[in-house]
Amino acid sequence: MALSSYFADLHIHIGRDMFNKPVKITGAKSLTLSNILIEASRHKGMDLVGVIDSHVPAVQSELRELIADRGARPLADGGIQYERTTLILGSEVEVYDSLCQGPMHVLCFFPDLESMKAFTEWLKERVTNIHLSSQRYYGTAKQLQYKVKELAGLFIPAHVFTPFKSLYGKGVKRSLTEVLDHDLIDGIELGLSSDTKMADRIEELHPFSFLTNSDAHSLAKIGREYQKMHLESPSFRELSWALHQIGGRKITANYGMNPLLGKYHESVCLNCTEPVEEGTICENCGSDKWVKGVADRIGELADADTYPSRPPYVHQVPLEYLPSLGPKTLEKLLSVFGTEMNILHHASKQALKEVVSEKLAEAIITMREGNLQAVPGGGGKYGKVKLP
Repeated sequence: MALSSYFADLHIHIGRDMFNKPVKITGAKSLTLSNILIEASRHKGMDLVGVIDSHVPAVQSELRELIADRGARPLADGGIQYERTTLILGSEVEVYDSLCQGPMHVLCFFPDLESMKAFTEWLKERVTNIHLSSQRYYGTAKQLQYKVKELAGLFIPAHVFTPFKSLYGKGVKRSLTEVLDHDLIDGIELGLSSDTKMADRIEELHPFSFLTNSDAHSLAKIGREYQKMHLESPSFRELSWALHQIGGRKITANYGMNPLLGKYHESVCLNCTEPVEEGTICENCGSDKWVKGVADRIGELADADTYPSRPPYVHQVPLEYLPSLGPKTLEKLLSVFGTEMNILHHASKQALKEVVSEKLAEAIITMREGNLQAVPGGGGKYGKVKLP
């Protein structure tokens, strides 16, 4: 058995279905299933992508067309291969049962189209509109977990620290066991405003693998965050084994934005987005309304005295975030190096300098090493990167 490295982004939305009807209301119109697979394979260089609006019947219809006429093929170990990329079928569900302090999003993944269709049939009786993304589910979180496991699926709480619609932001007061079955969780998605070091301050998260995904609402955002995995091949079964570290499969690195760049990292004034201390009056505008940042929320929950061994978490931003790297420059880089993953991970500094300026080549290498500096964000406003 030979294991190799593969890149995975497991949280990508559908903007429009094959009939041009909206799925994720805030998603780009160009964010169709076909376009996602083409972008992931040909331009991003992603080996595994999780499309988390696969519960929508029209998305399943498009997938059947891809299998019948356009080269996609189901894999024996789960997942559907299109060119270099394996599609993992998923659904993002909003849970708000009587035990939740507020709504939280979770990701449910299934091995094949048949199990995804069975989940759709079950879910459509428990949501208002099965044709839209991230719908409010009427049932308990544990009932949802039981159904996912009945269908041989994976259950992963999504962007767990964001102030809105997340496990620790709104879903629970202190512990995930208030609403979820600990033993039926397959991993934890961190979100843009936190990283491994921050999350491991909470001891109950230590047993779980951490995922870093893009939550892409446009084609350009695919791969905004991702992970490198050690697998025999990109498939659903291998993904499941990597999350549970079976047979040498595992996550070997997380690549994500510096938490300072996340739009909910700091606590800020709700009115003017200036940083504020919790419970104080904003010195800038005088408002007493504020949004608690991820850093402060984790500080409330922190209880760990020791920390587990984790894969490296490399602070990185999408290439488009780098100042002076516009669309034409990115096109030049892709024409030479093929995919964004090749640019980010494999191109030498000398090779980069033959295509772009020395300053930009240096910025890419600095980012590869996780050393790019950041200016904090908060209150819905992203931070910014500083070039060396």
